[in-house]
Amino acid sequence: MSKPIVTGLLSYGMSGRIFHAPFLATNPGFLFKAVAERHEKKAGLKYPGLKSYGSIEELLDDGEIELVVVNTPNYSHFDFARRALQAGKHVLIEKPAAVTAAEASSLFELGRSSGLKVMVYHNRRYNSDFLSVKQVIESGRLGKLIELHFRIDRYRMAIGNKQFKESAAVPGNGLMYDLGSHLIDGAISVLGRPLSYEKTTAIHRTGSEVDDYFHFHLKYPDQLNVYLTSGLLIAEPEYGFVAHGTSGSFLKMRTDVQEAQLAEDVLPVDDGFGAEAEGSEGKLVLMDVNGQKSTEWLAAPKGAYNELFDAVYQTVRNDVPFPVTEEQVIWQLEMLEK
Repeated sequence: MSKPIVTGLLSYGMSGRIFHAPFLATNPGFLFKAVAERHEKKAGLKYPGLKSYGSIEELLDDGEIELVVVNTPNYSHFDFARRALQAGKHVLIEKPAAVTAAEASSLFELGRSSGLKVMVYHNRRYNSDFLSVKQVIESGRLGKLIELHFRIDRYRMAIGNKQFKESAAVPGNGLMYDLGSHLIDGAISVLGRPLSYEKTTAIHRTGSEVDDYFHFHLKYPDQLNVYLTSGLLIAEPEYGFVAHGTSGSFLKMRTDVQEAQLAEDVLPVDDGFGAEAEGSEGKLVLMDVNGQKSTEWLAAPKGAYNELFDAVYQTVRNDVPFPVTEEQVIWQLEMLEK
């Protein structure tokens, strides 16, 4: 990667600190130049030499910056991405790309008309657990697919202090826009657009203004049913991935370690980064033609968030299509907003 992309980060909160800065600082495809920090100046303590701007406007005025990572609250993605594009920057936008499909479409169109790249950050495509179930599905070992379950279970009774997630007055709020974006992207990245879908949301936490439970039922050709579920009051997590086919089943807990490692300052270039612990293997149960059952325990590939940043580099520098396509982003937002 002979010409690193000069990059600025719009926020150094949890997502900036964990999901972006470590990769921008260690991936040779990027020169991590600046971050916007309106209050506490923390990023420079971790990354000496990093420029800390007091506002997003100052960062966008930096003529050297080529790529801006939009990792601000959901409701602001459209406005900040639009402003970055108008300032002549490529953009990598955290999921969801916007609150509505119309907003995302206008960003893609602005990017095309300006000769700039608009990319959406869907890191969970590169989770070890998701890569594991994807490999099994694509291998054909399960036979004709019958039923898939993707879910994220958490238990958080308390109302969070992030108003953009918890306030009914803020667009793009609630669990569905937060984790539903991940689950829908996972399904459509493997299976494409569903023929139809049904959606259920609910509020269970005392005092909550926004959904803290959702369930999607996606219907695909050949009578394949896909179920996407998440809740904030699930005390005992279930399997994160369950796949049933005519020849067998695959069951896998959510076992990706990248977020936890990054929170403990393990770097993406360190040995063991992304490798699941022993005992995290997925369970593959197959039936032969005589009805005899066999069981295998499959180790997952390493989690690979760095591959997303490699894809960003290839898209910006070499015009390689980004793996998260415009169509997939629009499909996802249509499902979230309706």
